[in-house]
Amino acid sequence: MANKSEKKTHIMSEAQCNMSSDAFPLEKSVYKSAKCKILSMSNQISRSVEMWSSCSALVFVVAASTFTPVYVLESCQTSDLDCGRHEGATSDSRSSAETAQMRWKEAGSNLTQHLELFRLSCEKLIEALPVDEIDSNLVRTVKSCVFSRSNPTPLRGSLRLAAVSKDVIEGILDVDVEATRSEDFLLYASGAKLLPGSVPLAHRYGGHQFGYWAGQLGDGRAHLLGQYLNRKGETWELQLKGSGKTPYSRSGDGRAVIRSSVREFLCSEAMHFLGVPTSRAASLIVSEEPVLRDQFYNGNVKTERAAVVLRVAKSWFRFGSLEILAESGEIHILKKLLNFVIREHFSWIPWNDPDRYLVFYSTVVTETAQLIAQWISLGFAHGVCNTDNFSLLSITIDYGPFGFMDSYDPNFVPNSSDDEGRYRIGAQAEVGLFNLEKLLVALSPVLTQEQKKQAKTVLKGYPDIYRMRIHQLFKAKLGLLGEEEEDEHLIVLLLKMMEDTRSDFTMTFRQLSEASFDQLRTRNLTQAWALEDLSSHKLFSDWLIMYLQRLSRPQRENELHRQQRMKGVNPRYVLRNWMAESAIRKAEENDFSEVELLHHILSSPYVTQVSAEKAGYAARPPLWANRLKVSCSS
Repeated sequence: MANKSEKKTHIMSEAQCNMSSDAFPLEKSVYKSAKCKILSMSNQISRSVEMWSSCSALVFVVAASTFTPVYVLESCQTSDLDCGRHEGATSDSRSSAETAQMRWKEAGSNLTQHLELFRLSCEKLIEALPVDEIDSNLVRTVKSCVFSRSNPTPLRGSLRLAAVSKDVIEGILDVDVEATRSEDFLLYASGAKLLPGSVPLAHRYGGHQFGYWAGQLGDGRAHLLGQYLNRKGETWELQLKGSGKTPYSRSGDGRAVIRSSVREFLCSEAMHFLGVPTSRAASLIVSEEPVLRDQFYNGNVKTERAAVVLRVAKSWFRFGSLEILAESGEIHILKKLLNFVIREHFSWIPWNDPDRYLVFYSTVVTETAQLIAQWISLGFAHGVCNTDNFSLLSITIDYGPFGFMDSYDPNFVPNSSDDEGRYRIGAQAEVGLFNLEKLLVALSPVLTQEQKKQAKTVLKGYPDIYRMRIHQLFKAKLGLLGEEEEDEHLIVLLLKMMEDTRSDFTMTFRQLSEASFDQLRTRNLTQAWALEDLSSHKLFSDWLIMYLQRLSRPQRENELHRQQRMKGVNPRYVLRNWMAESAIRKAEENDFSEVELLHHILSSPYVTQVSAEKAGYAARPPLWANRLKVSCSS
């Protein structure tokens, strides 16, 4: 826990960390230089960098305050939400992309209207990675493979398309959204019928859950349908969630229910439009099939209805994908999977580089730190930060008992199953370090002693990467240009006041974005309820004076330009739990109007919308929102 020292500290200078304008990983042209920095890291650590202020208000920003500070590798210097995402490709993948683009050019620009023309492929996965010799959904301990063949179990009863993402269907899958209204789409997207080329697979992985090794986990209710190469040359993996039992179902029934499926559909799409790396959701199909659930694990079992989400991602491999292989001593398979992941998703790393596993790990460390910083900057808590829920590609996956904070609270815990608050929002950065430590353990069998030493040094740089990124993001949220020593103090003090007054996290920053200089100077805040709450703090006037003075330097910019800049990083709408709950209650009665409304609004979260204002999505949360609970049960 952070102490309450008010001592000012300094972040690393550009000279100290030799930052580039782009995030690590770097382009191939400077790859050699970046690699040299990684390999010589242990010799570079000649002095420490002062920690950030440990004021309790900033506990979730500096949750890693007990870490040993060291030099970072490479990190972002901008507030760009995509900073750190690398889209490099080998000549082979470029060739595939060019071939796909040529194919689409020849075929014309029309989207696929007939689903029988839509084709998947599982060849690349099956040829590169071992598949379970036993072809059965029988629940068992699985050995010596990465995947098991497993067919989805069709939902019983009538099916209904409850929601669809046109952006995913047309923009990623190249299918005319009108095709989703067909009977075939209901069957394909619910698991009752297989798409051409599909060989359904369930992925074997393990993981550390709530700090302890849980052994074999795996896709207990998800089926990987195959890969799709779209007209942009992008490869996406399609997966059904809630599609029935697999060998990894343990004691589960392989199903998901409406409430959890609505939340996954809405939040994965909302996070994308907030600019956060994430899996996507293409559709949500509900059925009349009954399933039994004890939502809060209190013995109150209820009958709910099953649902299936068709979701897509560049990859579903996670930390636990490697952990299970290392734990089982299957090192030859571990190498195969690592080589596959690097070749397909980190193709800028030279194939013949003997340090490729080290560079891969360094990249994951950097991008994981940056992803968690983005979560924090939006007030998002994942809820279940187990190693099996952390992506090797550093995208947000597996939406369960997540939550966006209403009132600012570093101890916010969205998951009622998390009795100890292990995954509270203020601990996410520290949990990220724990997970990366476990990933390093999994990689250890394929690293030399020298590489292990260097990897540990790389891991020590995680807190500084995180702190630098979180500082950049919060500076952008406050509209601060340039770099001044007082910036950190402004951020820390604002968060301390927000904590003391329980000011709304999202709307405090948004209303600062929307207020004019004159409104702030005269404290004309009657139309800004979150700022009005904040203004009750005894230090608010002093903070406001400092803030306005800082905004005027180095030179005061055009008022409209500042507001546009700030509104571009401070959303007006996020998927608050009360909003999701309201939509779920209607959906369980077959009214999907609010699911559709939320999906539409959250696709433009930075733009003020009449329908959203009418629905109260930017208003003070209702009192009943405080009583809401979300659990792991789904």
